[in-house]
Amino acid sequence: MTVRRLLSHALLLLVMWLPLVHGMGLRSFVALPVEKGGAVLRGTAEHNADSDTNNLALSGAYGIDQRQTILLGAPYRLSSGEGSNMGDISALYRNLVIQSDTVEGTDRLGLLGGAIIPTDSDRDGALQAGTVFTHFRGKNEIDFDVLYQYGLKDRENAARYDLSWQHRLSPTEYPEWGLPLEWYVVTELGGRWNERRNTIHQITLGFQRVAKRWVIEGGVIQDLNGPNHTRYLLSVRFH
Repeated sequence: MTVRRLLSHALLLLVMWLPLVHGMGLRSFVALPVEKGGAVLRGTAEHNADSDTNNLALSGAYGIDQRQTILLGAPYRLSSGEGSNMGDISALYRNLVIQSDTVEGTDRLGLLGGAIIPTDSDRDGALQAGTVFTHFRGKNEIDFDVLYQYGLKDRENAARYDLSWQHRLSPTEYPEWGLPLEWYVVTELGGRWNERRNTIHQITLGFQRVAKRWVIEGGVIQDLNGPNHTRYLLSVRFH
């Protein structure tokens, strides 16, 4: 093996293991790797062009160790409407049961468990369980997750899935030294279901600008059935 290939492999391993920013899906937070003691904060704004409504969401992740992560999320409705503008808190524990890292890429399989914690006494909570899988090779990453929510008392059962493909546009090859600015294009297929309506399938197209500690990302979400709404998403992540 040449010195150049050794340096390239060493850099790839460094990128995989250091507490640096990674690409991920725009609509799901559960696949993001977090190192031991590391934390991620993410703020997301979403605008529904058809109903002219706006929502904010704050998400956070903390790495207990290389395999265990705590994930939290809380939405907030900016537009006026019935009930409290503050949404319920999602709390999840992720445990990686399979993690295979090589110089070519990585494969990870994690189990999810947690709860939906109401922020209003008029709402009931839910229990959550699911799984998340990541496959990364070269310029491409695929993330898939499915999450089921078992409603307590009067809360309806619900479920969601997200399938995301992220392709690195730039750089086409990592330099031998340094950590360059990265650009990704993101394509996603997702679904949202609860007992009161059929599954709404959605497609999302977007971009990510990945720096050493920051990510700026955005996209367009289009319903494929159901209300047929178009949404616009803008997000900032800090690692």
